[in-house]
Amino acid sequence: MRKNRLAKIVDIITEHDVETQDELLEYLRAEGFDVTQATVSRDIRELKLIKGNSEYGTYRYMLPKSMRDEQLHISSALAEAIIRVDYSQNIVVLHTFAGMAQAVAIEVDRLGLSQLLGCVAGDDTIIAVARDNDSAAAISNQLKELIRVRAKSGDGL
Repeated sequence: MRKNRLAKIVDIITEHDVETQDELLEYLRAEGFDVTQATVSRDIRELKLIKGNSEYGTYRYMLPKSMRDEQLHISSALAEAIIRVDYSQNIVVLHTFAGMAQAVAIEVDRLGLSQLLGCVAGDDTIIAVARDNDSAAAISNQLKELIRVRAKSGDGL
């Protein structure tokens, strides 16, 4: 439960400009986590979240620089090989360049997404099984964001 909650916190602060612990608490409760402010405070310390400037000039919770750099490195490696991502119900389908699917599937598994049960790869296609329909949508969106980050860096697709 704790591992899932920590992963959800990372998802929330990545997707939203969360300025306060109370705001994070509300997002977690909306996701079905029955948590207290004290628990959220401990989770923030454990994740070593920092407060940084948002694009709107306010402060928001962010991952420490070392974790952001690691995620970008992983996303660069993934995005080079991924052509397209889509999902249906609890299945995410990734299309890669020929011969790259197995390597990408290993890297997707190594991302440690709590909603992902596992991947099966062929030559240029990966089927990733998510816990449920909402998880498949979230995984699909996260992988699409990885592709966008790579494309914005000028090295990618």
